[in-house]
Amino acid sequence: MQRWVMHLDMDAFYAAVEQRDDPSLRGRPVVVGARPGGRGVVATCSYEARRFGIRSAMPIAEAYRRCPDAVYLRPRMAHYAAVSRRIRRELDGISPLVEAVSIDEACVDVSGLERLFGPPAAIGALAKRRIRDACGLTASVGIGPNRLIAKLASEYRKPDGLTVVAPDQVQAFLDPQPVAVLRGVGARTLPRLERLGIRSVADLRRRPIAELQRHLGPRLAAALHAQARGIGPSDVVPDTPRKSISKETTFAQDQTDPALLHARLRQLAGEVAHTARAGGLAGGVVTLKVRYAGFVTHSRQRRLAAPTDSERVLLAEAWRLFEHGGLPQAPVRLIGLGLAALTEPQLGPQSGPQPHQRDLFEAADAPRRDNRLAQTLDAVNARFGDGVLGFGLAAGAVQPAEAGAIPEDRSRGRSPDAADPAPDDAAGR
Repeated sequence: MQRWVMHLDMDAFYAAVEQRDDPSLRGRPVVVGARPGGRGVVATCSYEARRFGIRSAMPIAEAYRRCPDAVYLRPRMAHYAAVSRRIRRELDGISPLVEAVSIDEACVDVSGLERLFGPPAAIGALAKRRIRDACGLTASVGIGPNRLIAKLASEYRKPDGLTVVAPDQVQAFLDPQPVAVLRGVGARTLPRLERLGIRSVADLRRRPIAELQRHLGPRLAAALHAQARGIGPSDVVPDTPRKSISKETTFAQDQTDPALLHARLRQLAGEVAHTARAGGLAGGVVTLKVRYAGFVTHSRQRRLAAPTDSERVLLAEAWRLFEHGGLPQAPVRLIGLGLAALTEPQLGPQSGPQPHQRDLFEAADAPRRDNRLAQTLDAVNARFGDGVLGFGLAAGAVQPAEAGAIPEDRSRGRSPDAADPAPDDAAGR
């Protein structure tokens, strides 16, 4: 049986969802990410914005310089995740072997499905049609004998493309393409290849691997040489467990006020804890990330006595790392909080949260009460939008917006996500 892997990539996913939800944005340049005037980056942008040279991971100031008339929106990560789950259900209806690569990408093993749906091109068209009918969005689909070829094929005719590369067409498909399409060819490697006169995949394929090893090192040379011949993994592993959850935010001006930093960590702890609970997860390792001027970044970790999904615990541990982790006493540009070593929550008697060492004056039922409160907050935010309700600040604490942090946008249910959100698609797609 011929092995066929389908790679599905949503087109400008975040921006496309915003244009779908608000018809007045259709046909206009839309940038999702930080706000102009801040120091974050572009998460993604519509194809109308890309005509101005805007791309994912570009500093928001540069994006605004290129197109000040674009519509700049904050990410709604919970909403995008819900749409992503809807897309996943459509793919599950085609094949039992679906692997979510990211929020807007998936690999699907469609081997042997020709008897149900027709040839690979018909399967790809079916996936695109189901997603369009269910979600009102377009996807680019590539199908090939392995994941590498499927991924490159999905990028070949974006947006709304469909490309099938049969095994006997692999080399003809790869050879004319620029060498930059290969994985591992980035800003540092590309100039080295160009100095060797290697500009296309065919140029790379024809070079002796010993020559490539002298200039690139053995591991990178072997990986690129294999890709140039169309060799890549084909296994699709469904339901890969999530390894970590993290949130971060960039301040409009570097900050030194402990009250403001504590307030922002409280907000991040709430977002991480909510994501963990929504996925039925708890974590045993808390990570604090702090970035200073010049992009100097430090991180600190602490392993917990027991896994947690409580924002109170996350905040306490993160703040302890901030105060006693030996970090530089300097203005903070970015602060982030992460939760790793994820597992299912461990329950105590009567399905309550796992017992923990209580504070001397803590009520006996405090863990169970906090658990009920967290569930209530999750339910309210799920109905009315992320961030509309959360644990309050301590009396006298400074609100982040008062001290120059990038403020939260409550319009249209925007959530206070990080000012440096992770791009939802690679630059240049």
